[in-house]
Amino acid sequence: MDWIVSVLLCAVLVVVDQLIKAWATAVLAPVGTMPLLPGIIQLRYVLNDGAAFSMLAGKQGFLIAFTGAALAAVAAYLVIRRPKGLDRAAWLLILAGGIGNLIDRVANHMVVDYLDVQFMTFAVFNFADVCVCTGVGLLVLSLILEEVHARGRAEHEDESHGDT
Repeated sequence: MDWIVSVLLCAVLVVVDQLIKAWATAVLAPVGTMPLLPGIIQLRYVLNDGAAFSMLAGKQGFLIAFTGAALAAVAAYLVIRRPKGLDRAAWLLILAGGIGNLIDRVANHMVVDYLDVQFMTFAVFNFADVCVCTGVGLLVLSLILEEVHARGRAEHEDESHGDT
């Protein structure tokens, strides 16, 4: 049952991403920019034909193939390994974000970006990117927590062996 919920959550995230991009194309594209939180973040319509920070710009065939293969690997990992808790949430976010941007690449040969940070120099990004980055952050957090727990168990075992 929890896997049905996971698939539905992933689908909802992809739909939310696509709805926001459709809104950005219909409403934001004609005006270009729109304030969201003045001085912090604005909405700015940008079409990106590359990957993060416009790397590999114009290499749509490669980006589609690479992204598709990476997403297939993530999906296979989720099916075969069946991670739980934080790990599953992280991989589902990565999968949903990747699917959202892959849909754009296949359908339009470009990704719609619209979130523009104002208080520092940074790339314009979108909800799918937020999902992927949050997923990666959760994976890092999960690894750190796993290491902390492993060290705690090892110290506990060392202490208990010293008592004999």
